[in-house]
Amino acid sequence: MPLFRRRSGGEGAQDRAGRRGFGFGFGRRAAEAPAAATGAAPRLDPAFGDETVRQALGQAGAGDWAALRPALAAAANGSGGADGADGAELTWLVGAISDVPGVEQWTARAIADAPDDALPLLLSGARHVNWAWEARTGARAKHVTEEQWKLFHERLEVAEEQLLEAAEREPGWLAPWYFLQISARGASLGPEVATARFEAAVRRTPGHPGSHRQRLQQLCAKWGGSHDEMHEFARSAMLAAPEGSPLGELVVLAHLERWLDLPDGEDRAYLSSPTVLAELQEAAFRSVLHPDFVPARGWQASFNTFAMAFSLADQRKTARLLFDALDGFVTESPWHYLSGDPVKAFRAHRDRCAAY
Repeated sequence: MPLFRRRSGGEGAQDRAGRRGFGFGFGRRAAEAPAAATGAAPRLDPAFGDETVRQALGQAGAGDWAALRPALAAAANGSGGADGADGAELTWLVGAISDVPGVEQWTARAIADAPDDALPLLLSGARHVNWAWEARTGARAKHVTEEQWKLFHERLEVAEEQLLEAAEREPGWLAPWYFLQISARGASLGPEVATARFEAAVRRTPGHPGSHRQRLQQLCAKWGGSHDEMHEFARSAMLAAPEGSPLGELVVLAHLERWLDLPDGEDRAYLSSPTVLAELQEAAFRSVLHPDFVPARGWQASFNTFAMAFSLADQRKTARLLFDALDGFVTESPWHYLSGDPVKAFRAHRDRCAAY
């Protein structure tokens, strides 16, 4: 597996990295580490190192709704964690559980047993969104079979019905609107519906990173938007947020989307161009490398995104700060852009940056 899907070059000026804070000591940790250190063995962890989430995933896999429901109820009531009060905790838990195979089976029974309970309805709707994308696969549209398209749309129809019902029953919940953004994109419900659902999500939880990521995807050229719309949204969201907000990641995600859309040769020059490098640096120092950055649930996803972008741009010193902070923690996205094995791609880039 080559280090790069598309090769980049050129180390830009890094002096400001020595003059700025890095949020919870990441810069200092990198400076004190041995030059050739590579850290812990790279690993994917769907529980993100949280034993409560790990337990919930095990209960979901076993179909033990009676054991699982209290954790979801606590999150829904704002007592499930530091982010519970604004709806992010419930959304996070449901998102993690919706990846577990077989959830669609026992949630149907849970809904039948307690038809007035919005929690199994929400979980089933979220699972049907993921289940729909599993049927479609990650292939380009022209390579998706007729049967795959049929399953995709059937499952999205169920998701739409259940999520809208959950939203009606629990109007304060963020979670239904987060997943409804994804189902709207898959079902091609159009820009007005997509905008309304994003606005519904951020009314409930302003600054929610997941909802902003879904909005960015909606504005990508591959989903009917444009590069200009995508970049404008990313930059506007970053600048509107306080320094230290994770929303700086949007700028990087937008540049990675543009990079993916370019042919070989042009893509190499793109990420290492002075304009793009300046925007990547600005985004990092306004977000994950800012002294006010606070690691909320899922912070590792943002660090993986920045680490990959800086490594591809051949900014190895900055990339190493991020790899050092991750200490081997890999997220599937965005490394899946480089390889079918995100851990292998992560390791290759981390090891390449280890001497800086």
